Amino acid sequence: MSNENGMPKKNVLSAQIDLSKFDFATEEEKKQQDVMSESTTFFKDSMKRLRKNPLAMGSIIVLILILLVIIFAPKIVPYGYSEIITVDGVRDKTAKNLAPFTYSKMEQKYIEKGGTVFPHIFGTDEQCRDYFIRVVYGTRVSLSVGLFASIIVLIIGVVYGSISGYAGGKVDLIMMRIVDIIYSLPDLLMVILLSVVLGETLGTAIKGTVFAKLGSNMLSLFIVFGLLYWVSMARLVRGQILTIKQNDYVLASRAIGTPASRIIRTHILPNCLSVIIISVALQIPSAIFTESYLSFLGLGVQAPMPSLGSLANAARDGLTSYPYKLIFPAVTIVLIVLAFNLLGDGLRDALDPKLKK
Repeated sequence: MSNENGMPKKNVLSAQIDLSKFDFATEEEKKQQDVMSESTTFFKDSMKRLRKNPLAMGSIIVLILILLVIIFAPKIVPYGYSEIITVDGVRDKTAKNLAPFTYSKMEQKYIEKGGTVFPHIFGTDEQCRDYFIRVVYGTRVSLSVGLFASIIVLIIGVVYGSISGYAGGKVDLIMMRIVDIIYSLPDLLMVILLSVVLGETLGTAIKGTVFAKLGSNMLSLFIVFGLLYWVSMARLVRGQILTIKQNDYVLASRAIGTPASRIIRTHILPNCLSVIIISVALQIPSAIFTESYLSFLGLGVQAPMPSLGSLANAARDGLTSYPYKLIFPAVTIVLIVLAFNLLGDGLRDALDPKLKK
């Protein structure tokens, strides 16, 4: 026997619960039970939402593949980024501007004799150097510049924004006016001027030091990022701290005499972590793009070390005859910048609780 809802009726002499007095749960109540019964953390919940974003996951896959190529390709490809191609110990002057996956005349003769030659995946350049390995090392340099520049921006921006937001009052007013002055400067013009001035000044200062291998232009790039590109990070961190420092747990810590540095480090910055991660993820492609166009203008990485921008600049001379020389570094720049931008958007959607559906 059952009632109108399909629930079995209780027998008169039974000690069981009378199921006929219960109704089926609605869909809304089922969803509420799922949320209530789920045990998770903010990070796990954010990563779960990130994994549901196909563009962000595709960007991660692309970046991992690029990292694997630039790490392992130099161990497999038997050419150096500045090494001129030789065949059986003799310089191969016929290996100039070869198309992808083609061999020079000397290499073809060597293969006919039974020798083996590693293929030129992207061809060669005008100085008989393997172009694939140059693009690989150029990607290494561009990514390294982007990562180190982002670390510099992160450190300066977080420290500056934390002090300004937590101190408040006249300290905040003065520090933010400095930020406004830096914001008012024309970015492109200042970057070019600083790169030229610092490149000439550092050239003599770093001779005989460990920084000589990096080159004056590379160091000037890091200094430029440290002087100009931290202001956005500082403003974001300051805005978050102005809101968070009014919370009760921060006021309680101040009331018991906790030092300001400890309050910022243990209570405030962890709650700004999502904003900081997103800002860093979006700063990396900006730094890579800045390095690329500076190298394209001849103000970036010094020869013979390649970068994606300098390779694109060198490819301009033979653009009509060898367009693939520009396509390879340009496509690499587009892939890296687009992947980081999409990943940054995905992290923003995943880490922002207000965007949770």
